[in-house]
Amino acid sequence: MNPIKFIIEKELEGELGRAGFLETPHGIINTPAFVSVGTKGTVKALTPEQIISTGAEVVLANTYHLYLQPGDEKIKSFGGLHKFMNWHGPLMTDSGGYQVFSLGAAYGKNLNKVVSITDPSLLISERSNEGDIPRLATIGTDGVSFRSHIDGSLHYITPEKSIEIQHNLGADIIFAFDECTSPTEKFEYQEEALDRTHRWAKKSLEYHKSKPNSESQALFGIVQGGREESLRKKSAEYISSLDFDGFGIGGSFAKEDMETAVKWVNEILPKEKPRHLLGIGEPEDLFMGVENGVDLFDCVAPTRRARGGGLYTNSGVINIGNARFVDSHEPIDRECGCSTCKNYTLGYLSHLYRSHEMLASTLGSIHNLYFIINLVKKMRQAILDGNFEEYKKDFLSKYKK
Repeated sequence: MNPIKFIIEKELEGELGRAGFLETPHGIINTPAFVSVGTKGTVKALTPEQIISTGAEVVLANTYHLYLQPGDEKIKSFGGLHKFMNWHGPLMTDSGGYQVFSLGAAYGKNLNKVVSITDPSLLISERSNEGDIPRLATIGTDGVSFRSHIDGSLHYITPEKSIEIQHNLGADIIFAFDECTSPTEKFEYQEEALDRTHRWAKKSLEYHKSKPNSESQALFGIVQGGREESLRKKSAEYISSLDFDGFGIGGSFAKEDMETAVKWVNEILPKEKPRHLLGIGEPEDLFMGVENGVDLFDCVAPTRRARGGGLYTNSGVINIGNARFVDSHEPIDRECGCSTCKNYTLGYLSHLYRSHEMLASTLGSIHNLYFIINLVKKMRQAILDGNFEEYKKDFLSKYKK
């Protein structure tokens, strides 16, 4: 029994992009779609009802964080994550592989998974940790040793353990355990890490298939390989040769060649299975991903930006802290249909943010999530209507990064 069913309705002529839908045990996801990130079983500052009001169809939670607090066994005792967080739609959980990067090579540094190749200082190896904050994650052959950021307790996560945790959480779509490498790593380490990720992918799949959960939870394998063409293609070939239900495209990118890397991968991955681009969510990157055959995206950017006062508009991101908004009677964006734009002015939002009121993050997050989720929905409709290229050009001509 296959836990999910993926149907392609229409393809972009001459491109990899497509529109379709993904049937899961808890409902349908119309693809391409943006996945709201609820790291600890909550999309920060929002209730499930408010998440639904943004047009969200699916939420992604974080395996590592929920394992540490409150614990996957406890969540299982509540009937799984759906019941625990009162979310009735499709759920996804990642594998914890991103924490290999964030608590390892990136820990204590201003280092992201996407860097600019125009800054040569970022492209040197970061293997040396001398003088840095001690890492909380140490990679071994069979798994990763984690030092809890909460209480310092030591934990060892193997591919099998990651899948066991995700089985307890009970999401509709789960991911194989992988190593997300730093964008600063040299080729030799990227190659070593890729071989490790492939071993872990096979172990994740074997453990998953040995359990009855494989009939109700779909498992996605993750393609890695950093910025290296040979490694990306090698990974896409290997991961697609295994019996995964779908695929994640993970790891690190250089902003300037992210499109090339995604295209390398999606030209190889089987067309009939869904593809998820992990941790990417800026408007220009969403257009790129959709055009190149990505079906699902997730990113913390909309809600994280909202909490910091950055709000999306059709002409670019505005900073609500700017003095020109204090007396504004306008909504954030006249073209936006979210409840924040329908009911509140920039002047009121300015007041909330300046007063450090909790409601500021709620109203800002509702708007940002609605904006990004519905931007991808419009891309989907543009594919169905046969005018994706025109829509892309029109939006990006107005949108200033």
